[in-house]
Amino acid sequence: MKKNRILKQSSIMIVCTIFAFVILFPILILLFNSFKSLKEIYLSVLSLPETLNFDNYTQAFSELDYFRSIRNSLTVTITVTMANVLCCSMAAWVLVRYKTRTSSVIFTVFSVAILVPFQCVMLPLLSLMGKLHLVNMPGLMLVNLGFGSSMSIILFHGFIKNVPAELEEAAAIDGAGQVRIFFTIVTPLIRGISATVAILNVMGLWNDYLLPSLTINKKGLQTLPLKTYLFFGAYTKKWNLGSAALVMAIIPVVIFYVCCQKYIVKGVTEGAVKG
Repeated sequence: MKKNRILKQSSIMIVCTIFAFVILFPILILLFNSFKSLKEIYLSVLSLPETLNFDNYTQAFSELDYFRSIRNSLTVTITVTMANVLCCSMAAWVLVRYKTRTSSVIFTVFSVAILVPFQCVMLPLLSLMGKLHLVNMPGLMLVNLGFGSSMSIILFHGFIKNVPAELEEAAAIDGAGQVRIFFTIVTPLIRGISATVAILNVMGLWNDYLLPSLTINKKGLQTLPLKTYLFFGAYTKKWNLGSAALVMAIIPVVIFYVCCQKYIVKGVTEGAVKG
């Protein structure tokens, strides 16, 4: 019995190791190529760099206008993520606690909306944004908030259903209003799912190319994905600089994920215990 258990655990470890290698292999290739010259990349994409040459990073840093580009990306990402977590958590809480036919219809609309691809509404949406003079940074944030709301509300809705309503009823009896109940009772219990929603939004917003390219593809307003695309032209492709630029674009979101990972586990565990 013990032998079978050890064999099973070893098999799981081998499968997980292979799966991790498959996932990380493209990132390793990107990292290796970021230190190569263009000639080395054309000779062999899979080989290790001959030397750790940081010239690609310094040149890509300059051509990206990195500080301005990362500022634009951070402005969009942080603003939309904070608004998304706040608005969608409150909306989901109301939809869960006030069980009416209207709330059911609204939740169904959000559930259906998540199935609609952005490409299907892209042209009429851009036309509407033009008429409302929203082809700019605030318009980009507003549209991103709208498109990200459906998934966020569904995630919050499923989690808040497991939050005991008795805690809110006890607070209401003590004289707490709805706003105070949400921020003092509900919010601490949904930290886990809030971190998860935040990470999903950050990853989507940080890597988004299509919508920013249609709305803010102007000098001084471009985000990191837009600036990185400039290394891959129609006739010439600077693979070495592009690889370095992509690594620099990935680093902030990786740092964010590592910092938030413990809050996800802690928050979900607390929610499970208290629920």
